[in-house]
Amino acid sequence: MTITTEMMAETINMFLFLAVELTVLFLAISYAVGYLQTKIPPQRIQKILSDKHGRGYIAAGLLGAITPFCSCSTIPFLKGLLRAKAGFGTMMVFLFASPLLNPIIIGLFAVTFGLQVTLFYFIIAMAVSVLAGITLEKLGFEQYVKPQSYEEPESTGCNSGCGQTAKPTSIWKQIWRSTWSDFKTVLPYLFGGIAIGSMIYGFMPTEFVASVASDDNPFAIPVAAVIGIPLYIRAEAVIPLSAALAAKGMGLGAVMALIIGSAGASLTELVLLKSIFKNQLIAAFLVVILGMAVSAGYLYSFIF
Repeated sequence: MTITTEMMAETINMFLFLAVELTVLFLAISYAVGYLQTKIPPQRIQKILSDKHGRGYIAAGLLGAITPFCSCSTIPFLKGLLRAKAGFGTMMVFLFASPLLNPIIIGLFAVTFGLQVTLFYFIIAMAVSVLAGITLEKLGFEQYVKPQSYEEPESTGCNSGCGQTAKPTSIWKQIWRSTWSDFKTVLPYLFGGIAIGSMIYGFMPTEFVASVASDDNPFAIPVAAVIGIPLYIRAEAVIPLSAALAAKGMGLGAVMALIIGSAGASLTELVLLKSIFKNQLIAAFLVVILGMAVSAGYLYSFIF
């Protein structure tokens, strides 16, 4: 493959766009979560998301469905849930459901593919997310969360207000110090994942993706699911891009698999999860997303 100036430009533009966007998103969401933690007692979050009778898992899935987070934006929220000691299973349900069921994807899905297909997608994503969260909890995968993920970031020091009631301004500064500490921890992972994903995005032609995932290829669905993961595609772009690939000849089952693979487990997210999870849990997460993508693709092809 000949590397063209256009490919280089697309790669650089994608890197700069994602670097700025994800940095702003991470800082904004981390700060918002830090503020919410000062207003909502961790015990309340723990109680809601630790229900062992099913309501907590459903609540986590619905929470994911109403949060406009992409796969990478869930990480700072996930850190907040870990520090609030929310249930491990419900936390994993949120991690799976949030990027797949966010309102932007569901809205674009309905407009592009219709309500019937959107309902199918929603049911599959919600059901597999809940089932996976319960299964991973029962199998004891909580042991593969890194211990430091539960810890609050170290304070950078104490100002002259130590021992006194904190003023509003000092609270905001404390939240910001915590946010910045989190950001510095994930920065190498974030930019490393963005760099790799941007190169794949810039150098992988859409014609190639469509050709290897056409209806003529019996392995089109798993191929599409695997291709989707290294492509970091924002919610605003994944549906229009999928519609374009379908127009170029990609089978609709493969389109479904590509959407789930790219939206549910981008390479950048996997790199970021390395700062929170051990390899065993990252592998389990990847297996769930790939399994969801492939099963949804084949089931969609069978039903529709």
